[in-house]
Amino acid sequence: MTQKQSSLFLLHAALGFLSVLLLILVVALFTRIIYPRIVSERSEVSVLLSDVIQIEVLNGCGVPGLATRFTSVLRQNGFDVVESGNFETFDITQTVVIDRIGNMENARRVAHALGVPEDRIISEISPHFYLDATVVIGADYETLYQ
Repeated sequence: MTQKQSSLFLLHAALGFLSVLLLILVVALFTRIIYPRIVSERSEVSVLLSDVIQIEVLNGCGVPGLATRFTSVLRQNGFDVVESGNFETFDITQTVVIDRIGNMENARRVAHALGVPEDRIISEISPHFYLDATVVIGADYETLYQ
């Protein structure tokens, strides 16, 4: 093969490749026009919200292993416990559920799973928390579902 023949071969190969690519793009365009995407009627907010409630469990009374025990109970009930540990103090007398994102229904579901009365659900919305609720276990832990 001479220099001129190899140049012509490369030119024809490039033109063939570009022709196939153009054909694929045209078919894709017509497919998109004929079969448009069906947009869900749900709002963007509801698409972003998950059915899984993410929570943290904090020991507020100082009993060793309490946060771990409640974490197991909550996970068995379908909650996603993303963090557990100790609260800043150990003088909490009554267990509370703290709503972190402004969705009291999620906090109620957590409280109901543990047997925490609704009057002990509080709202402390913070953009720095990436979870739905916080459970602070108090000295009344023996009266809750475990």
